[in-house]
Amino acid sequence: MSDSDAGGEKEQESKRASRPVTAAARRERRASARPAGKATAKDQDKARPAAKAGSSTEGTGKAAEAKKGRATPKRVRKDKKPSLLARLMRFVREVWAELRKVIWPTRKQMVTYTTVVLVFVAFMVALVYLLDFVFRKGVFWLFG
Repeated sequence: MSDSDAGGEKEQESKRASRPVTAAARRERRASARPAGKATAKDQDKARPAAKAGSSTEGTGKAAEAKKGRATPKRVRKDKKPSLLARLMRFVREVWAELRKVIWPTRKQMVTYTTVVLVFVAFMVALVYLLDFVFRKGVFWLFG
């Protein structure tokens, strides 16, 4: 066997192992991969006629029919509310647990963030002042 023949066999194997492109090919591949036991059981279920809603089947007796006539009883929920102090203590414990999860910034990061915020606020104040000045001059020029 030559090298070109061996390469050709590998290409054919890779083509067979690749995913099917069309929907019909996918359905065919799924059908061939399905075990025979499940397919026959599904076919038998389709062939079996469905029972009517009003007919009784084996295993259900008069006890089941008697339960159908009455309303479902309401659940009795009497959860006791903890005291105010217990609720407050639980709240503090949960807040403390959440604060332990926080990743706090370092001093260097805090200085950087604070500087960025202050520069941005100063820029916005200057922009609003400039726009106010321009509009004020325009209104005084227009209306005198």
